[in-house]
Amino acid sequence: MSEQHMSPVPMIRLHDGTEIPQVGLGVLRIDDEGVTPVVESALAAGYRHIDGAAGYNNEGGVGRALVNAGYATGERRRELWVTTKLRDSEQGYDSALKAFDRQIGLLQLEYVDMYMIHWPTPFDWRSGETWKAFVRLREEGRVRTLGVCNFLPEHLERLHEETGEWPTVNQIELHPTWQQREVTAFCREHGIAVEAYSPMARGADLNAGNGTVERIAAANGVSPAQAILRWHIENGTIIIPKSVHAERQRENLDLFGFELTPEEHAAIDALDGPTRAGHDPLTFSYA
Repeated sequence: MSEQHMSPVPMIRLHDGTEIPQVGLGVLRIDDEGVTPVVESALAAGYRHIDGAAGYNNEGGVGRALVNAGYATGERRRELWVTTKLRDSEQGYDSALKAFDRQIGLLQLEYVDMYMIHWPTPFDWRSGETWKAFVRLREEGRVRTLGVCNFLPEHLERLHEETGEWPTVNQIELHPTWQQREVTAFCREHGIAVEAYSPMARGADLNAGNGTVERIAAANGVSPAQAILRWHIENGTIIIPKSVHAERQRENLDLFGFELTPEEHAAIDALDGPTRAGHDPLTFSYA
């Protein structure tokens, strides 16, 4: 579909009233120079949600793209959702505030829409102190909403005990063969929106279930990637598929001209398995 015929991306309302576009662009593993044209092409394709992080080492390149495309200030800035994440090594009250100053400078923005704790690091827990810094940034109007990534229910509960707040979003590895149903159920119960990274298991799930995804895609006249992303959309999940190719970026946004049948949706549900593509939140620290 061409851009003008593409259905608009739905907004997901978070528990604090902010609204986030349900589809965004992920920019993991793209270098600082290379990320600029990738973000520019995504904005041209109609993306209004960019998901970044200090740990990706490309915030400067994202910032240049936002400036080049005219989305860093003014009316257009208000049309755009920009997420970034704190490095795990910079968790803590003072260090988080200092890190944010650096990050917002690289992004060339006056505020970011969502600031996130990247990993819970339960073996070196500083999320409570970090969150207090996040609250200050929110009160100052430099951040609109506060989220976490890779938090399991025990981490969400501990954060709530220490701060009295639930994050608005929990960004987790989530795809047909790794559905994290206990985590997603806990989040829904507490009004926390679920956001999926690696929504296709970095491509591994495109052939899941002995051709199940491919058959569903063919029946709907779409690509296997679109079939999986549509399954996420129908689950109410926020998704941030990554692609450096303009054509695939457009394809990943073009999810609203078809629906899976209940049987097709259930067939993808049935692909759940025991193997993650990424890291274990209990032991991992990133950047």
